[in-house]
Amino acid sequence: MSMPPRVTDADDVVVLVDERDVPMGTAPKLQAHRDGRLHRAVSVVLFDELGRVLLQRRADEKYHSAGLWSNSCCGHPRPGESVEDAARRRLDDELGIRGCVLARVAEFVYFADLGGGLIEHELDHVVVGDWWGETRPNPVEVAEVRWADANSVLAAVAGAPQVYTAWAAAVIEQALRARDVDAVSAGR
Repeated sequence: MSMPPRVTDADDVVVLVDERDVPMGTAPKLQAHRDGRLHRAVSVVLFDELGRVLLQRRADEKYHSAGLWSNSCCGHPRPGESVEDAARRRLDDELGIRGCVLARVAEFVYFADLGGGLIEHELDHVVVGDWWGETRPNPVEVAEVRWADANSVLAAVAGAPQVYTAWAAAVIEQALRARDVDAVSAGR
């Protein structure tokens, strides 16, 4: 019987879950992406004062979806870490953003074959926030950032899906739906 791969960094472990987000154990991140095992993820969408979304183009060195445009940031909660804390950690790690007020607005399961033997099968928690400060992209994580009209992004994804991550459209749609509900509730 072979020993499981040794994990040397907390970011190399994902929380395996069932369809109801009940933890079922942990696995090395790369192995979970090779096996297509359902695991917990978090995706952040930031809006500016004009209602635009902050997009990032993933660094070319990322092991999957490298160089593709995506939502503001994403990642995986560590074992014992809340979704909100993971979102704050990833915002700081990827974009140098601290102090952004965030709200979890949705969750959904998705499955995508990324090619190269990698599969995304995630229960993704969508977290939104408002931001109009500076970003300091970490070049190990992010190649570039830009603000864009969310509906234009969704149209662009439909026209050129190969330029965007497999999850980008679904995450942005969930964030927009939540903002529309908030606007109606607030009488805007």
